[in-house]
Amino acid sequence: MVYVRKALLGLWNIWFYILAGSGLFLCFPFLLLCLTREKWYSGVFYLGRYFWSPLIMLGMGFIPVIKYNANIDYSKPHMFIANHLSMIDIMMTSMTIRKPAVFVGKMELDRIPLFATIYKRGAILVNRDSASSRKNVYTQAKRKIALGFGIMIYPEGLVPEPDVFLAPFKNGAFSIAIEHQIPIVPITLPDCKKRFPFQFSYKYWVGKPGVVRANVHAPISTKGLTHEDMPALKEKTYQFMSEMLKKEGYK
Repeated sequence: MVYVRKALLGLWNIWFYILAGSGLFLCFPFLLLCLTREKWYSGVFYLGRYFWSPLIMLGMGFIPVIKYNANIDYSKPHMFIANHLSMIDIMMTSMTIRKPAVFVGKMELDRIPLFATIYKRGAILVNRDSASSRKNVYTQAKRKIALGFGIMIYPEGLVPEPDVFLAPFKNGAFSIAIEHQIPIVPITLPDCKKRFPFQFSYKYWVGKPGVVRANVHAPISTKGLTHEDMPALKEKTYQFMSEMLKKEGYK
């Protein structure tokens, strides 16, 4: 029985990549066109939000349930942050954010065929082991914010081990938010890990279709804060998200 379960979960995981690749292939010409001009990035975002992400989520048997706990003024840029322990975190955050936001992602993903072509042009890439790369994130984020786009960062800065509840936050998201005086919007994802974890063999290949929740919380203001306030802001946000995840049943 265990081997049957493993085989079915293995095929299900493969189906995820088939859906992701097929959706990207269908959109590829349009994505390339949108990325020829920086201001046209909105087309990439909306295609991801309304087509690519729902295709994958629904095709995998996931039912996205998004709850907004506060109104967000999307006429202004925001810094969006979320916990991160699943491949479907990207789809859920894409579907959750209502106006264009540029994702900050790890450099290693630029090696995936086809996906890399879009990823390198549409996201802000960072090599966290390189000081110059981390500095470049600030430069690119400044330009994207000036164009009116929000920024989406997973502040843990890595994919934690399964037994880590919420890894310590890195400085980047909070430093950028303070520098540009933009609010921070915490997004908690309590179900992605149990539905489709990164670790393929975690707890004997867990994962199954079902409801996947995303909770969007009230923006945290950075108005008047300086970089001296950054550690306190980071800790405050960490504690808030940790508390919310516990209330939402995240394990």
